[in-house]
Amino acid sequence: MGLTGIQILGKLPKKNCKECGHPTCMAFAMKVAAGQAEITACPYVDPAVVEEIAEATAPPIRTVKLGSGDQIFSLGGEVVLFRHEKRFENPPPLGTYISTSMDEGEISRRIDLYKKLQWDRVGIKLQPEVLFIADGKDRSKFENIVKRVREELPHVALVLEGDKASLEKALSICGDFKPLLYGATVDNFEDMTSLALETRAPLTIIGRSLDELAELVDKALQKGLKDLVLDPGSLSVKELFEDMVIIRRAAIKKRYKPFGFPIITFPYRYAKDYLSESLLAGLLVAKYASVIILSDLKGESLFNLLVERMNIFTDPQKPLVVEEGIYPVNGPDEYSPVVITCNFALTYFIVNGEIESSRVPTWLLIKNTDGLSVLTAWAAGKFGADSIAEFVKRCGIEQKVKHRKLEIPGYLAGIKGELEEELPDWEIIVGPREASGLPALLKRVYAELQEMKKAS
Repeated sequence: MGLTGIQILGKLPKKNCKECGHPTCMAFAMKVAAGQAEITACPYVDPAVVEEIAEATAPPIRTVKLGSGDQIFSLGGEVVLFRHEKRFENPPPLGTYISTSMDEGEISRRIDLYKKLQWDRVGIKLQPEVLFIADGKDRSKFENIVKRVREELPHVALVLEGDKASLEKALSICGDFKPLLYGATVDNFEDMTSLALETRAPLTIIGRSLDELAELVDKALQKGLKDLVLDPGSLSVKELFEDMVIIRRAAIKKRYKPFGFPIITFPYRYAKDYLSESLLAGLLVAKYASVIILSDLKGESLFNLLVERMNIFTDPQKPLVVEEGIYPVNGPDEYSPVVITCNFALTYFIVNGEIESSRVPTWLLIKNTDGLSVLTAWAAGKFGADSIAEFVKRCGIEQKVKHRKLEIPGYLAGIKGELEEELPDWEIIVGPREASGLPALLKRVYAELQEMKKAS
């Protein structure tokens, strides 16, 4: 069980020095208990106390980190069974595998997929983030693949499978970039756990049943290993689903320590074809995979899985938003229309889609409305004439265009006069109420601007 704020306060030096960023030790202790501050923020707390409190306040499923520096991949860290209870914390990386048994053409094809399959959605980059490299008993080729992947795909997390000797060499190639070692079984437990202890690399524990898995994890914990990932070794889709739920429930509800770790999954082991594999992967995104390894990467499937993951791993208590700023659509120039709307993601998608389909080069201004839609934001005072005018003046659009025509959403027609007073140099154009009417308006405005460009 986690410690209360009062219990944590009793272990602090009580200096009220404010160096942790909080006004009092009591306030700091309450934030630590709530998971909103790290105990290490206190510069005077005893290291033994830091470890004790960190352990007591840790999430029931441990956070395991791969990579290094700016490329850190966090697995696990979950605290609830269902997303509506709070939120899911760390989205599972998706990717495929490369084996030393593959020829050079296939290896290159798979590496290239990581470079090609990338999408931008609501300002978020969607792409495969993990690669499983399997050792086909060809150590030299295995090392070359690891080296090549680290050089060509530095942004990708690695899962490495092999014997102790090949993994030692691979770890030296990776340097500070921590891969996940796969994995420790009953047969190689001593070799793999000793390697993980020496290198401090995260280790996968593989069991042929949940009982065996729990036993092996317990032994690994007794040896001092903490960064573990689980593979329950399920034999069927039904068993896999049951195992995933059992492990999550035991960790969250019972605080059963041997199951309090992230889980790696391989949907292709249970699927007859890629469609079945993709469907299973979609299930595992929600129930409760921490890493998902696919047999191959196909854009039509991967994109949908990444969008599903993005939606599930957003905070249900906060609207999905787009970052405030200027978005060029269709390659605009100094004589392109300027359109403004709110930063509610759904509104952005619809408006951006209509602008793209119109093929009219356009500057799309996205104003921060805390994720509220146009009318809701206006009613809340976040999308009125004064706030729009202030944003237009500071966002930099006046330096990007040589005209002063601004199109506002049709639902804001009532603020046209007020906005013209706030922006006396601008002509305010009231757009359609429905985004489907945008293309016709943009084409008309664009034609006017082109005539202005010729006359200038």
